[in-house]
Amino acid sequence: MSKNSTNANTRKLAAMGIFAAMSVVLVFLIHFPIFPAAPFLEYDPADIPILIVTFAYGPLSGIIVTVIAAVIQGLTVSAQSGPYGTIMHIISTGTYVLVVGLIYRIKRDTLGAGIAIICGVLVNAAVMAAANLVITPIFMGAPVEVVKAMLIPAIIPFNLIKAGGNGLITFMLYHLLYAAIRNRG
Repeated sequence: MSKNSTNANTRKLAAMGIFAAMSVVLVFLIHFPIFPAAPFLEYDPADIPILIVTFAYGPLSGIIVTVIAAVIQGLTVSAQSGPYGTIMHIISTGTYVLVVGLIYRIKRDTLGAGIAIICGVLVNAAVMAAANLVITPIFMGAPVEVVKAMLIPAIIPFNLIKAGGNGLITFMLYHLLYAAIRNRG
């Protein structure tokens, strides 16, 4: 491995660590319920640094940062949600960054980034609807009928708003940060 390659890998790992830490700090500082009827569904901007990593380094890096941030959050700032919260975070953000990263890998421009985010938001909402139907009854003991009744008025809109908001903020920030992250320019 060349010295340049080693330096690039070191910079990439350092950036991934910094963005994972930023994700944890953001969820600690900013989190609030969107729907009063479902106060456990809280918005937080923790996906923004993870999406930036995904755009900069690809879907695998985004998944790695997702798992690291979710585990740290699950052991610290979100410990009250236990393993349920960690699992749901990994499924939610993991799905989002996988879709965004794969699409952006094919079309690496502003249009591609926008399409990637829109597709990521829609797939995230669909996957989280299914995940809530399966995982919430297991971990929370809620009957499936109760979860089904919450899909349309709370769970799906929440995921669309959270992922959409974080995607929009990421879209606006990423082009400003790209050169610094990739150490170009």
